[in-house]
Amino acid sequence: MNYQLEFFNSKVQASIEAWPSGINASFVRIAKQMMTSGPNLGMPYTRPFGDGLFEIRAKGAEGNGRAFFCCMVGRRVVILHGFIKKTQATPTKELEIARQRQKEIQT
Repeated sequence: MNYQLEFFNSKVQASIEAWPSGINASFVRIAKQMMTSGPNLGMPYTRPFGDGLFEIRAKGAEGNGRAFFCCMVGRRVVILHGFIKKTQATPTKELEIARQRQKEIQT
């Protein structure tokens, strides 16, 4: 039951790789688990946002990182957007970026 994880583009990959080391390590651990167990890990690791959009909830000593993803045919998980969370609520701007990218790859 292996899943393939890919990034929307190289810019998304580079921005997530540039996260502080603790947050990045959490992201990598969760991503590896998703590749073997599937994307539906549930809280506190993943959370649904509706309409096929989900988030990875990476947590480190430096703070929290979030990466939005969607699932595609053929057991593909596409990381659409990532950011370091600075507020309690998910910023609307970050959610809009992810939803727009989701539309681009699903059409």
